[in-house]
Amino acid sequence: MPPADTGASVTDRAAASPLSSPDSSTAAAPDPEAGKLRPGGPGYRRMSFALFAAGVATFALLYSTQALLPAISGDLGVSPDQASWTVSAATFGLALGVIPLSAVSERFGRRTLMTVSLSVAALIAMLVPFAPSLGVLIALRGIQGVALAGLPASAMAFLAEEVRAKALVAAIGLFVAGNSIGGMSGRIVTGWVAQAWGWRAALAAVGVLAVVCAVAFRLLVPKARHFVSRSVGPRALARTLGNHLADPLLRRLYAIGGLFMTVFGAVYTVIGYRLVSEPFNLPQGIVGSIFVVYLVGTVSSAAAGKLVARVGRRGALYLAVGTTTTGLLLSLADSVTAVLAGLVLITAGFFAGHAVASSSVSRTAKTARAQASALYQCAYYVGSSLGGALGAAAFHAVGWDGTVLLGLAAMLGAASITLYATRKAVAERRLLHLEKAA
Repeated sequence: MPPADTGASVTDRAAASPLSSPDSSTAAAPDPEAGKLRPGGPGYRRMSFALFAAGVATFALLYSTQALLPAISGDLGVSPDQASWTVSAATFGLALGVIPLSAVSERFGRRTLMTVSLSVAALIAMLVPFAPSLGVLIALRGIQGVALAGLPASAMAFLAEEVRAKALVAAIGLFVAGNSIGGMSGRIVTGWVAQAWGWRAALAAVGVLAVVCAVAFRLLVPKARHFVSRSVGPRALARTLGNHLADPLLRRLYAIGGLFMTVFGAVYTVIGYRLVSEPFNLPQGIVGSIFVVYLVGTVSSAAAGKLVARVGRRGALYLAVGTTTTGLLLSLADSVTAVLAGLVLITAGFFAGHAVASSSVSRTAKTARAQASALYQCAYYVGSSLGGALGAAAFHAVGWDGTVLLGLAAMLGAASITLYATRKAVAERRLLHLEKAA
């Protein structure tokens, strides 16, 4: 979404570099992009695969219980809104941990923090299947969410520092694509494993997947070449966060990310309960396989850069909102085909909107990018936590219609924020034109 004060794109604003002097006797200014990774260049492919593996593990672990909620409810004798906290605790833990861990990444490095966080989260995943009660399960999931916070706290900043500006949206799109693959594979694996051996065995399978991804990440991720270590104390951190929150563009991006994730968290937390009930009565394995629609998110997030190039960042956000809204309305029908089509559109719209908003944050922040991205991730996962909890509560109270109504309200908010930015940018361009003409 372009800055409201100039009408220029976020890409233009962040990529602008000092012009070299027209005097031929003056040496050209050093290229700030020199030495950074670029598509086709050495290290870029390894970096892409490493971050892709990290994205797979992050979403597979973070939402590992989501497709299993009906089974957990039945086995432990709890309601949908109670079971939903096994998801919301993890996302809320991530939201709490992402800002302090972003400060840790400034001191010890993005690569180091991502490695430690992924390893700890994978180890906790091997303990989760043995939780003796819902309370213990929720507690372990909350701790796991805090551990996972090191990934989003560092990944966007790592890419912004190590990848050339023109390739940043595509690189972040690949990381988000890994998120979608992780979310899909985790849910499909847990669905079929749970149908055969129960939900605890399903969670163990996700733990094994996370361990494999953690090892692949450590072996593939290239060394950081542009990271500069610095200590960030509590006061400095508070000042940095305040500076980011004072930027109206960043505030809008944070709100948009949170609202998109509210929809996504609500829909995917509740959809399993809807599909195993009347009039569908689908078995657990089939319900897990429904999440193959995450592949649509892989495509839409990876293609976000091309979409922005064609219609601009605000245009891409409008399309994402419209696509998600259409999917929500389609999902109201009592037809498996319509529900599946609705999930496809919701997933495509969500991942496109998330890729555009998150890359805009990384490009907009000129300093302390880890904290800027951390604030986005905090808003994003608070949205997920609220969406999961409120969506499950609405479903428990009035059914799927209540969950859809919550999603539509969130999309109305995202559209309103984007429209406000559009109108403000148009008005300021008009004023600038009048001043030039005067």
